[in-house]
Amino acid sequence: MKHLANVLYITTPETYLSLDGENVVIQKDEHTSTRLPLHNIENIVCFNWQGASPALMGACVEQNIGLTFLAPSGRFLARVTGQVKGNVLLRRKQFQVAENEAQSVPIAASFLLGKLSNCRKVIERALRDHAMLVNVEALSSASAFLKETLKVIPSCQSTADLMAFEGSAAKAYFNVFDHLILQQKNEFYFKERNRRPPLDNMNALLSFLYALLTNECVSALETVGLDPFVGFLHTNRPGRPSLALDLMEELRPVFADRLALSLVNRHQVTEKGFTPKESGGILMDDETRKTVITAWQERKKEEIIHPFLKEKIPFGLIPHIQALLLARHLRGDLDAYPPFFWG
Repeated sequence: MKHLANVLYITTPETYLSLDGENVVIQKDEHTSTRLPLHNIENIVCFNWQGASPALMGACVEQNIGLTFLAPSGRFLARVTGQVKGNVLLRRKQFQVAENEAQSVPIAASFLLGKLSNCRKVIERALRDHAMLVNVEALSSASAFLKETLKVIPSCQSTADLMAFEGSAAKAYFNVFDHLILQQKNEFYFKERNRRPPLDNMNALLSFLYALLTNECVSALETVGLDPFVGFLHTNRPGRPSLALDLMEELRPVFADRLALSLVNRHQVTEKGFTPKESGGILMDDETRKTVITAWQERKKEEIIHPFLKEKIPFGLIPHIQALLLARHLRGDLDAYPPFFWG
């Protein structure tokens, strides 16, 4: 079983990373601020503009440590990768299945079943925990719509049909998302999903969390030997991690949406941490990013019983477990890909 190792997040834009022996050195204004041993690190995620030394990049590649560069807003910029490794037979099987719609649709349907079920769980938990504060009629209606859509997903015969149901389900879910925001309603609201750039505080928070989750999914898929850019549900495009986006569908409600709502409803983030830019977009400040990342890391340490494996695991290992189950299905060890259903 894989162990949950540390992820080093660099949130200060002016920092520079270098290598000293077997340590990563974090420097700011030509002064060393932190020195950490590489063997304790699984991933390095940088929100800095200064970058990293080639020596550190080489060490990360050699030791299979992910090194990703994001803009301060969370937008993906680049990832350091070395020689292509992994199981070539597994990748060939992945490519063959991705080209065969009859074989890829059941996998894509599993991703959607996980997504719709977990979106519904987010709504149902709000109804259970905050019945006196939420719009019960609107949330119950959305939950019922998702429940009915779940019934028809398994019978879909094409990716186009799946995407049509995904679109209507996402619309129903996001139409009531604002009802799940219980505090700071004037500062955090949700009218529609917008990005590049996000145009309000809530979308800025969601986009940042989605960027963190994308990185986790890409790393998980690469670790088990799959190509994160060849998907079964999302259309393949140059530079687009389609399989990571597929995997994200089922994880987004429980990893990102639920955490974003908790951060706002518990006043862990406030309006002061979000700055409107001349472009109309919203940018989180450094302190708010640190708050969000701390909450993200704490969430990953929580333990759950995985619904398929029936084993207790840290929450943060779920992307890796799901990637592993997908690889086992493609190898023929499992009859179908079991999506993650949040309990």
